[in-house]
Parts: sequence; C-alpha cells; structure tokens
Amino acid sequence: MSTWPTTREMDIETDGFDTVDMSINVGPQHPATHGVFRMVLTVDGERVVDCEPYIGYLHRGLEKLTENADYRQSMGWWDRTDYLAGMCCEGAYCMAVEKLAGIEVPDRAEYIRVIMMELSRINSHFMFFGAFGADVGSMGTSFIYGWRERERIYDLMEEVAGDRMFPTYFRIGGVTMDLPDNFEQRCRWVLDSVKKGLEDFDGLLTGNEVFIERCRDLSPVTPEQGINWGLTGPMLRATGLKWDIRRAEPYSIYPHLKFEIPVGRQGDVFDRYMVRMAEAYQSVRIIEQCLDEMPKSGLVLNPSLPKTLRVNDAECYLRTEGTKGEYSIYAIAKGGNKPYRMKLRSPAFCSLSALREMVVGTYVADAIIILGSIDIVLGEVDK
Repeated sequence: MSTWPTTREMDIETDGFDTVDMSINVGPQHPATHGVFRMVLTVDGERVVDCEPYIGYLHRGLEKLTENADYRQSMGWWDRTDYLAGMCCEGAYCMAVEKLAGIEVPDRAEYIRVIMMELSRINSHFMFFGAFGADVGSMGTSFIYGWRERERIYDLMEEVAGDRMFPTYFRIGGVTMDLPDNFEQRCRWVLDSVKKGLEDFDGLLTGNEVFIERCRDLSPVTPEQGINWGLTGPMLRATGLKWDIRRAEPYSIYPHLKFEIPVGRQGDVFDRYMVRMAEAYQSVRIIEQCLDEMPKSGLVLNPSLPKTLRVNDAECYLRTEGTKGEYSIYAIAKGGNKPYRMKLRSPAFCSLSALREMVVGTYVADAIIILGSIDIVLGEVDK
C-alpha cells in the first residue's frame, strides 16, 4: 500500500504565489527570424499574450544614399533591398525615374525586364517555400528543393547580366545589354525545371497532413483587417481580395499578357502558402508569353539619353507588384542630377507591423510559423 498522502491530506499553502507571464526573446540572431529581426514574446505557458517586434538592425540609409548620388549611381543599392528578387527592385527604381523624367523604354527592353522580374519573383518564392517548410518542420528537404531551382535561375541570370544575386542589369531607359543568343532555349529549360520543382513542393508540403494541420486555420485575416493593416501582395490576396498592381494599375507590358490572380479563402497561413505557389505557376506562364511575343531584335536601351541625366521640377509615385507586395517609390526632382526625395514604401515592413495582431492568442511554435508566412526580407524592411 502506498504511504504517500492524498491531496486532501496535504496542507498546501497557495497564498503568496502569483502567476507571472514570461518573456521570450527571439532574435536578432536566430534562424527562425529570417535575418536580423527580433521579437519579444510574452507568454502564459505556451500561449502568446503579447508580441513586440523590433526592427531596424539592418538599416543602411537607402533613401538618403540615393538622394546624395546621381540617378545612375543609385542602381546598385536598390537591388539590395529585396535581395532575393533584385531585378524587381531595379525595375521599380528605373520606372520611377523614367516616369519622373518622361523617358521611353524600347519594346524589346520591356519584354526583357518582365522576363527577368518574373524570374526574380519565382526565385524569391522558392526561397519562401524552402524556409517555410523548415519552419513548419520538414527539416532540410524543402531547402534542398528550393536551392536546386534557385541555383538554376541564378545561373541563367549570371549568363544574362554577369552577376547572380545583385546583377544591376537594368538601366534607366532599358537594360545594359541584350540577351545571349541561346537565351530562349536556356530559359525554357529553366522553366521546365521550375515546374518540376513546384510539383516537388506540392508533393512534399501541399498534401502533407502534418503541414496542413500546422497551417490551416492558423492566424486567419479578413479582407477588412488586411486593408486596415496595410497588407499587400500575397498577404492581402490570401484573404480573398483580388488585388494585384499588375492588373489594378498596369505598367510595362503587363496589360498585353494573360495571367490569373490567385486568391485564398480565409487569409490563414495555409492560404498564404498556396497563393505564392499559384503565383509561381502564373509567373512561368507570363515568361512563356514574353518568349513567344518578344521582338526578335531591336534596341534594348534608349539611345537619346544624355550622359548625365538631369530632371527639372517633377514629382511622381510609382507602384509595382513586388514579391512581398506593393513595392512603391515616391520621387521628387528639383533640378540637377540627383533626386530631391526618393522614398521607398516597403511591403514587408507593413506586413511585419501587423505581426502582433497575427500572433497574440496562438502558441509559441505557431508564432514562428506565422512570422515565416509573412515572407520578410530585412534588407527591404529596414532599408
């Protein structure tokens, strides 16, 4: 027979004991924060009761650097914002200056730009799939799948621009040089590989029971909440709102291209993943159309541009559909060869600002997944 006293027989004193919430510091040097980002979670057991994000560890003064250099010198800094999709950033900056100065871009250069920007979008989404799969618990397999396709895209970019991650290939008025002779053949081979890579991720994650259980119904966001929080891109489209700048305010040659705008149903973590997966397929579709319709020859850079670009009093706001959402630039010129003001509206910064509302009430393990579903790049967030 047991000699241990029962609960009733034990004289337990509870006076003087309080339940105290505990703070957990995640980052800034932590693999789950996807860069030098820090969040402090206040938890009651495993439940998150508060979250305070700390950003700014990677601030490099992009806007002020741009305002103190001439229009062409600034190119190298912009592809280091969303550095997973550098050519999307280059394209936005060039289009802002072109709108400011009234500069036209040759047709062939427009097609080349869209091809490279959509390749960058696919490249960024593969990084998301790899990192997000690891966040949810697929270990290193998702990273291997993602890196395999990213390497093939980077190899193609290197053949075109001479560099992989920071190509600085775009120029105000076009692109720096024409495509290699074998580009169409190489690009179609890469697109075939991309489609197989997406199918691999579908098999690894989309239909995985554990993945679905971890992501479905987690952190749902309504369209009204998304708009109020300033969400754009896949984060907003996951709520069911069909909003894409390539359709809402078409630029470049996008009005001539056919593609769908994938949307989710309830804005949860699973929908954010599925929207990006569907977007990657649509980017492949866009590139294939560009390869079919692009002029076989022609100028790739406006030949009438002066050696030193000077812009008189002008002002513009340009919105583009970046990989994280609306990558927008507000530019002011007041004469001379430097912009008076060059402001970047970084979409991941706005999405990250809503992190507290997304994670409060969830578990600690789920907070990591929710952060990963936002798909942040700190170079763009902090700029």
